Amino acid sequence: MKFNYKFQNLLGTVYRKGDVLFSKDGNCVISPVGNRITIYNLKQNKSNTLSFESHYNYTAVDIAPNGMTLLAVTEKGEAQIISLTTSVVLHKYKFKQQVNAVKFSPDGKYFAVCCDNTVFVMTAPVHFTGEYRPFIMKRVFKKALDEVTCLDWSSCSRLLAVGSKDTTTKIHTVEYLENITMYSLSGHTDKIIGVFFERKSLDLITVSRNGQLCLWEASIDADELAVKQDDTSRKKRVRLQNEGNLEEEFDAKDDIEKEKEYDSDRDAEQEQNNSKVNSEENDKRLMYKKLGRHYIGDAIRNADRKVKLTAVQYHKENKLLVTGFSSGLFFLHEMPDVNLIHTLSISEHRISSISVSPPGDWIAFACPNIGQLLVWEWQSEQYVMKQQGHSLDMTCLAYSPDGLHVVTGGFDGKVKVWNTTNGFCFVTFHEHKATVSGVTCSANKKFFVSSSLDGTVRCYDLTRYRNFRTLTSPSLVQFSCVALDSSGEFCAAGGQDVFEIFVWSIKFGKLLEVLGGHEAPVSSLAFSPTLTSTRLASASWDGTVRLWDCIDREVQCEPIRLNSDALQVAFRPDGEEIAVSTLDGNITFFEPSTCEQTGSVEGRSDLGSGRAETDLVTPQTLLKTKAFTTICYSADGTCILGGGNSKNVCLYSVKDSVLIKKFVVTENRSLDAVNDFVNRRNLTEFGNMALLEEREDLEGGNVNIRLPGVKTGDMADRNVKPEVRVYCVRFSPTGESFAVAATEGLMLYSQNAGLDGTFRPYRLEATSTPAAVRQSLRDGAWGSALTGALQLAEQALIQECLESVPTKDISLTVSSLDEDYGDRLLSTIARLLEDSRHVEQLLHWTTALVSTGRHKFPPSALLAVEKVLTVKYSQLSKICDFNKYTIRCIKTVGDVVLKREEVEPMDTDGPTSSDSE
Repeated sequence: MKFNYKFQNLLGTVYRKGDVLFSKDGNCVISPVGNRITIYNLKQNKSNTLSFESHYNYTAVDIAPNGMTLLAVTEKGEAQIISLTTSVVLHKYKFKQQVNAVKFSPDGKYFAVCCDNTVFVMTAPVHFTGEYRPFIMKRVFKKALDEVTCLDWSSCSRLLAVGSKDTTTKIHTVEYLENITMYSLSGHTDKIIGVFFERKSLDLITVSRNGQLCLWEASIDADELAVKQDDTSRKKRVRLQNEGNLEEEFDAKDDIEKEKEYDSDRDAEQEQNNSKVNSEENDKRLMYKKLGRHYIGDAIRNADRKVKLTAVQYHKENKLLVTGFSSGLFFLHEMPDVNLIHTLSISEHRISSISVSPPGDWIAFACPNIGQLLVWEWQSEQYVMKQQGHSLDMTCLAYSPDGLHVVTGGFDGKVKVWNTTNGFCFVTFHEHKATVSGVTCSANKKFFVSSSLDGTVRCYDLTRYRNFRTLTSPSLVQFSCVALDSSGEFCAAGGQDVFEIFVWSIKFGKLLEVLGGHEAPVSSLAFSPTLTSTRLASASWDGTVRLWDCIDREVQCEPIRLNSDALQVAFRPDGEEIAVSTLDGNITFFEPSTCEQTGSVEGRSDLGSGRAETDLVTPQTLLKTKAFTTICYSADGTCILGGGNSKNVCLYSVKDSVLIKKFVVTENRSLDAVNDFVNRRNLTEFGNMALLEEREDLEGGNVNIRLPGVKTGDMADRNVKPEVRVYCVRFSPTGESFAVAATEGLMLYSQNAGLDGTFRPYRLEATSTPAAVRQSLRDGAWGSALTGALQLAEQALIQECLESVPTKDISLTVSSLDEDYGDRLLSTIARLLEDSRHVEQLLHWTTALVSTGRHKFPPSALLAVEKVLTVKYSQLSKICDFNKYTIRCIKTVGDVVLKREEVEPMDTDGPTSSDSE
């Protein structure tokens, strides 16, 4: 088995906080998801999370005018220049304070950053300056009396409008201009939420939090702005002038009397010239005039005083103003007449960010409280994309048998089904009224089962997307786990408050049996994966693992005694071994038939300490409390994956009982228990200063103290940092990837992620070169060419060989391959089928490989091919249905036209005999 798993994608979390924006072509939405950035392609219906991560959550992002680079700033003020083509961080810069807004200039030379009451204008690293430093400070403006909230550039990239909490808007200049130095606009009664310049104009629009909108008209155009010849500030010029006057003070005493004679003659001329000059300068100087004031959402705010305007965006080309409120309502106005075009309530929570696509047809809305991201097409009034993750953490996950879908359950009681290919959630079930404790999929891919603390076990149909069966117990029981047998006929669930196991029939929905014997809550259940066995393994907090037979009731239950409480139990894919994780941090392996121990892994020290800010013990003491709360076998059964209340996920070899690889789920220091030590800079005589929370204006009110000992479902108003932990890990049935349900979301790790261009040869020989492979193709030696390409393990070269072999020679070529090359060839074909257009040619290769009988493929390789073929079938079936209905429509229209022509023949306008005479 290969162990080069790398981060592939992030599911389950759509949006955390910060700015959302569209790409320059308008086809993609860029969303900050914690300390990562996700790009949603609306045309191809795919999502991609960039592989890198920062140390803190992203809050402010902006894309360069060329569309190639992205500027992202974290909540601690660390700015990163990211290449969108290579997904690599190019440069970093620390502002050492929180950044409220960031914006590139239209010409791409500069970008402005708002920090506290200061605005920094810096040279963009994407613009060639000839200097080594990537970030060069251009100007610094510190004129606001309170925190700066928003900014915008003029179309000429010379003026910068900055809004602040002090209810004023200030106009700054990047270059030293003759027309203006700094201009201040007032007239609002609340903090400024948005400022916008008009396109190719210096006219301005300002919007405040209480819904006031002001229109400002500039006295001059952008072309009339004149640059000063002397590129120095006014203070510097006055200082230099004063120094020069002191030096010439003694020389000027002799000439004082001579100058007095000419003063009287000059005074009259200067008075006449000054009046003319002042009038001309005032005409050329930039001045603003308020055209009007409008009130947006006044009726809503009068009904509820707590409703505030929280987000605003303006599309300059189409003159569309979009405003979002804390109640989830948004307005769409046409400027400058402020005509209401559309209004809609998209949520019950606050809208924190709005973005309009460059063409102006799509609008993106983000709600941080529930992690919702919407893209709305305002002309047709339809949703282009509507995605929402779990509002609380995920508790469990399960792969479908083909690895195409992932089912997740969360603390919010929702069950979601995600597509692993495009990363979108396509169905959500809301039937559960409490935390979902477990999910599992049937082997026939038709349904899945979920258990919850509300006392129900529900069966969901994956064809019609409905809850077709609800299983309950005679008395109310909180179910902590659920399991399905390999045939999909029996369902078992364990109780948390009642220490019994309930077994139902899926077909009839009746309770078949209640298994008793445990003396503590049942923590985990697992059926044997073999079709000929109905053996059930149960783990409990009483320190035992029991093996039951659901059909033969005469067979007595065989308990296995453990040294500590059992947390999780799992069967090996062949059903010949079980693994049990215990509270003492060990993973123990047993043989089910004899109940003998075959091995053990002590992995407590591998999980890491991860000290939280509220912990009062040392990291060495914390290690004694770590344990694997979730484990899973790999697809071939040679390795086992485990995770717990830590940021680490450990992969162990079952045979050697050694750690193979450790995966760090996140490096996000915005979460708690990520660092191994508490930052001593925050420790004072009054306590840990990191425990003091910073509350926003919309989160005011009394702050309740967090209930002691409560970690989930706390209804207090106090905000705390979420603690990093791994709730569930599962391997894909194909064996090429695994999923981790953690605090950050659902993370997918794959062997094929980030391996483009990596040289990974297999049984390489001296004669195995690309030139030799292509020469063999020209000579018609298909077998030697394909063998050489498989030895080089270059996907492009293998694809060239597969497409060059004639269809009639495929079977003969496959029969000449060695047995160990068959697995690698089938896995390569599965990857090529995802993007290749030569589907028929690759299907001939797949048929030849499977039908020869010389190669014994592992189930994971066959499942990978089945997964790709399922996706291809769904894509081609839609195209074929569309073409079929189009041809049928054209044929029907053609028949109607022919019948009409037969009934009403066309009149001929040719000349008659009488007309010719």
